[in-house]
Amino acid sequence: MIELPEIAFLAGAGLLAGAVNALAGGGTLISFPALVAFGYPSISASVTNSVSLWPGYLGGVLGYRAELRGQRRRATVLSVTAVLGAIGGSTLLLLTPGRLFDSVVPWLVAFASLALLAQPWLRKRFERATGEGSGRLVHVGVFLGGCYGAYFNGGMGVLLLAVLGMFLHDDLHRVNAVRAALSLVISTVSVAAFSLFGPVRWEAVAVVAPASLAGGFLGTRLARLMPPAVLRGVVVVFGLGVATVLALR
Repeated sequence: MIELPEIAFLAGAGLLAGAVNALAGGGTLISFPALVAFGYPSISASVTNSVSLWPGYLGGVLGYRAELRGQRRRATVLSVTAVLGAIGGSTLLLLTPGRLFDSVVPWLVAFASLALLAQPWLRKRFERATGEGSGRLVHVGVFLGGCYGAYFNGGMGVLLLAVLGMFLHDDLHRVNAVRAALSLVISTVSVAAFSLFGPVRWEAVAVVAPASLAGGFLGTRLARLMPPAVLRGVVVVFGLGVATVLALR
């Protein structure tokens, strides 16, 4: 039974993770360590985290409703590819031995942290894009992003934004809205797989999930009030610290 101080801690982590995912991606770098700190094994913490953050992705999509208008066909076609990638990533995680995942997860956390750090540079590259690019390559990128996002949620949004920004010639906010939709699709597939076959800790989900929904919905509005560089810097430093601690366990 989770006590009141623990409920408050997990709810705060879920709220912040949902907001960070909506703002810049990287919310897993907050919620995953919070679950590990409770003593959950890494795979159990990972699948619980994926299920818990699903409402946050839904909140992010709701916040981007205006930017998604007129992009139904694009989002639908790319969603099919994202589903295939998410099935592969979910299956791989469920088949990964716990000890192997323990050895890999510090590197995944560090990679997600560095990807978040590189996000401003990637966005500048996106803004200089001049063509629609190869349709085949964008599907390859979305497939790999789906695999990674289902296997380990951290940094998924950054990777998807990188892929879409390279190959879609459009306003960055509209591209980011498609990224939010694909993140929700990938998360939905992994949640279905983990709910059926994974060691989900539902008592933690009951606390983190509603908090992440509120955070995801509010995150798109906080972007106008909070300096993104400050938030990104805090999350990156925190993520690299977590990776170091996990590597030395």
